[in-house]
Amino acid sequence: MPDRPAYLRIADTLREGIRDGSLPPGSRLPTMAQLRRAHGVSEIVARQAIGVLRGEGLVETRRGGGTVVRIRPPVRRVAMDRYRAVAPVAPAGPPAGPPADPDEQDAAPQTTFTRDQKISWEEYRLDKEFTRVRADPELGALFELPPGTELLRRRFVFYARDEPQQISVNFLPWALVGDTPVADPAREPWPGGTLAQLAYLGHPPTRVEESVRSRMPTPDEVETLRLTGGVPVLAITRRLLSGPGVMEVCRDIVLPADRVVLDYAIDL
Repeated sequence: MPDRPAYLRIADTLREGIRDGSLPPGSRLPTMAQLRRAHGVSEIVARQAIGVLRGEGLVETRRGGGTVVRIRPPVRRVAMDRYRAVAPVAPAGPPAGPPADPDEQDAAPQTTFTRDQKISWEEYRLDKEFTRVRADPELGALFELPPGTELLRRRFVFYARDEPQQISVNFLPWALVGDTPVADPAREPWPGGTLAQLAYLGHPPTRVEESVRSRMPTPDEVETLRLTGGVPVLAITRRLLSGPGVMEVCRDIVLPADRVVLDYAIDL
C-alpha cells in the first residue's frame, strides 16, 4: 500500500519479524540510525514506528539497553471449576498457619490463587488493606442491599514467587463480618480464601457469578502489577452467593490480559 504512512510500514516489518521469530523475545531491535538508513526516513518517523509496537505491548525500551522484543510471561489457564476444587466441605476455623513439616506439603492449604498459579503456600504472598465503607449505588445493586449499607472493603495484591499477579478489591457486609476474625487483616492469608471464610461464618457459597470485561489499566494498576505499555487487563466482577443471599462482591479482580486465558464450560 504505497499510501500507507512510512512509520506504519516500518512497524509492519518489525511486527512480522517478531511474529515469525526472526526477532525473538529479548532480542534488540535495530537502532534508530539503522532504521533511518534502511528505510530512508527521519528519526521522528523511526520513533513513531517503535511507538506503535510499544503501544501494542510487543516491545519495551530499556534505559541504556535500547528497544527489545518483550519477553511474554507464560499464559496460565483459569477455569471456573477452580472454585469447586478448593471449596470447603464444612465450616473451618480461623487459619492456624501452614504445615511446619515439609513432608506435609501435599496437605498444605490452598486458595483459588495458589491453585491457579500452581505454587506452594510458602511461595504465596498477600498484601492487604482493610477499610470500612458504605455501599455506593452500584455496590448496593450488586449486593441487593440499599445504598449506604456498611461494608468491609478489602484490597489484596497477590504475589506468586514475589511477582505481583493479581489485584482484588472485594466487599463483605459489615453486619456479617464485623467483630469476627474475617475482618482482621492479621489473619490473612486465610487458607481456602474467601470461600473458607464464608463457610466459617456459617454461609458456605453455593453459587459463583462472574462477569468479565477488558480495559486499559489505571496508573496504580500499571505500577502495582509492573505492567509494560500497551498491555490491557481483564477486570472480573464476582458475586459469591449462599442460597439466595449475596455474601461477597468483588469489584474487581484485575489480571494482566497477556498472562491468563479464562476457560468457561457449560454442561448441556
